[in-house]
Amino acid sequence: MEGIPAQAGFFTPMSRQYSARAKKNMLATSADEPFLVLLEIMHHELDVPVRVVNDSIAITVQGHEFVACPFDITLPDDVEGQVPKAQLSVDNIGRELTQWLEYSRGGKDAKCRIMQVLRSYPDVLEFDMTLDMSGISINNQTVSSELGFQNTFLLPAVTMRYDPFTTPGAF
Repeated sequence: MEGIPAQAGFFTPMSRQYSARAKKNMLATSADEPFLVLLEIMHHELDVPVRVVNDSIAITVQGHEFVACPFDITLPDDVEGQVPKAQLSVDNIGRELTQWLEYSRGGKDAKCRIMQVLRSYPDVLEFDMTLDMSGISINNQTVSSELGFQNTFLLPAVTMRYDPFTTPGAF
């Protein structure tokens, strides 16, 4: 199967496919326009996902408005045999994000979609990946999170097991 190495248990993400316009922009010494990084934070307790763009001007992409908001992100790497990981840090401005984190028990089960676009072609997603948010921490300046894939192989297959530890009277 393409994308799965010979060693069992490892996942190799597919290589990134950029348009010719984006490749030209990446290879330019002085690019015509920078890539815009978009975030879409989704959670089952949010009616509408949080949509922000790392720019000073808002943008509409595929019919959705992304609000201008400063943030730092380390995009996921593409290393064979390793699960992609990213790091996110958003400025802690206002109480909306803090209130949501308190209400949602620390953002448990939240997902973050990372996209890259060029402002001149906002409906062409040059990069698009959805990752699980974990390790969310907050202080007076920033809200930080690790982004990656949840390791479902370490989760139990059933919610309750019957063994001498959980049901000692049955054994």
